[in-house]
Amino acid sequence: MTIRVIIVDDQAMVRAGFAALLAAQSDIDVVGEAPDGRQGVDVSRNTHPDVVLMDVRMPEMDGLEAARQLLEPPRGVTHRPKVLMLTTFDVDDYVYEALRAGASGFLLKDAPPADLISAVRVVAAGEALLAPSVTRRLIAEFARQRPAPRRNSSLLRRSGLTPRETEVLELIARGLSNQEIAESLVLAEQTVKTHIGRVLAKLGLRDRAQAVIFAYESGLVTPGSG
Repeated sequence: MTIRVIIVDDQAMVRAGFAALLAAQSDIDVVGEAPDGRQGVDVSRNTHPDVVLMDVRMPEMDGLEAARQLLEPPRGVTHRPKVLMLTTFDVDDYVYEALRAGASGFLLKDAPPADLISAVRVVAAGEALLAPSVTRRLIAEFARQRPAPRRNSSLLRRSGLTPRETEVLELIARGLSNQEIAESLVLAEQTVKTHIGRVLAKLGLRDRAQAVIFAYESGLVTPGSG
């Protein structure tokens, strides 16, 4: 199945380079591009991509607002693409807010070509791009700038998570992949996937990225603790 991608970035050279790299893959089709967030939303609504590569800082409309509009569309708009934010190593509010809005993760603009191709495939498959150490550092560094929440046992209790599901949530928040979680807890990988599905359903979350935010906000995980 071909992965449909659009690229939203205010630098024409970045768009051209990414488009050439991705279009060369047999399973990826670049169906559009845009120089700012506002046009990016329009292009996405017209082309229905599976994945949107979205620059963080752009004129007209920044990547965060564009991501919000794509991930929380108005009534009557049913298409919700996966959004992968493109960033330089700037740690700011965008990291946290984009994950809260439902972005599937972050990718450095100067990442190796193989990482970009892999990221598109991972996000298209429904996984959040949270395993790479750079994303863990971005999230942890931003969280460190906020007062560390005390562990909110009542919030965790109200969530209805079992002890095992709480363990799985903690390991998700530390950036472990399904396979790594399975090895850590001595479980089958399919069992881990089942636990993750239950965690997301009980917490009313879209994906692993939002699960990480919940883990930080509840105090289950604190910056630098893992």
